[in-house]
Amino acid sequence: MALFWLACGWVAYAGLHSLLAALTVKAWVTQRWPRFAPSYRLTYNAIAIVALLPLAWATYATPGDWLWRWTGFAAWIANILTVAALAGFWLSSGTYDMGEFLGTRPWRDKRSDAAEHDGFRISPLHRLVRHPWYALGLLLIWTRDMNAPFLVSAVAISLYFVIGSRLEERKLEAHFGAVYRDYKEKVPGLIPLPWKVLSVAAAKDLIQRSVQGAGHR
Repeated sequence: MALFWLACGWVAYAGLHSLLAALTVKAWVTQRWPRFAPSYRLTYNAIAIVALLPLAWATYATPGDWLWRWTGFAAWIANILTVAALAGFWLSSGTYDMGEFLGTRPWRDKRSDAAEHDGFRISPLHRLVRHPWYALGLLLIWTRDMNAPFLVSAVAISLYFVIGSRLEERKLEAHFGAVYRDYKEKVPGLIPLPWKVLSVAAAKDLIQRSVQGAGHR
């Protein structure tokens, strides 16, 4: 039963997280509570962190026999991949507008709506996968030792990354139009493919098209 409730907790978390990220909810908040709009992203992130804490605690606190544990050479490989994923998060953070992502910029600028205003960005990792942080997150999850509660959480998070990335792409296509659809055709979503790597020139071209499109919106 503990595993069942853990799974239910992840489903509830994913549903709440996706609901609060929906464009319709942001538009409703902007219209209904315009004074709250500048703080929406900050509040969204705070809720995400607070709601995640009991799930993380339950994952570690729920007892369960180990299904597998990396040992020997496999443990070295798993730990190297974990360090690489953490380094990827740290190195790629500079290519994002962290003020926009965290919500400090809308709050500081007293923005009049709850929607994000980030531009179309293609970092080096975005040339490999469309959702690099999700991909790095998957790498972190599946290189750890695994017991039953960890497996439940790993599967739930992985499913949410897949579904969440699809929902996010609907918003990106609605905002960036043909530019994002072209990018989507050229770059895989979560798993890098050696034969689908976006060149530097192609990335610059897509960014330029996005800038031109923004000028006409």
